[in-house]
Amino acid sequence: MSASPPIGVDAVVPPRGTRLASRLRLARLRAIARGAIQAGRDVQVARGARVRARGGRVRLGDGCLLGPGCRIEAPGGIVEIGDGARIGERSVIVALSEVSVGARAVVGEWAVLSDAEPSAEDPEVPVRLQPLRARPIAVGEGATIGAHAALGAGARVAPGAAVGSYAVVPTPPRSA
Repeated sequence: MSASPPIGVDAVVPPRGTRLASRLRLARLRAIARGAIQAGRDVQVARGARVRARGGRVRLGDGCLLGPGCRIEAPGGIVEIGDGARIGERSVIVALSEVSVGARAVVGEWAVLSDAEPSAEDPEVPVRLQPLRARPIAVGEGATIGAHAALGAGARVAPGAAVGSYAVVPTPPRSA
């Protein structure tokens, strides 16, 4: 029995085209990354999807989907996309520490998951000149991140939970 196709405004659907074209796009991404990308079976890569893992690692689980124009950046961090997860069109994942997206989770179109933020320690120094602080992000199994949503450093989304479209999940306060 096959799973029902995704429906609704935040659905991330497989790209049109052949599996051969998707495999060729994956092979190109892996060649460019020089061993920093591990990919499971049946990974679907849509046109324009980019993965950069200079200094970091990216693991793509079995049957996951990278939508058209999505971007994964791992300049020193680890990105783990679970089995059957779907990353929507033009969404962005940035990991200086770690970002994990659980199995069967959906990251909607134009959503942003970034585990880095300015430290904002000195109010006299411009934010762009302050060092970045990275804290891991975790999206649970079967969770849904709506279109245009943003998850900040240290954000946690429970398994099966939903984050609405255009929502902002802020950085949780640091415990003293």
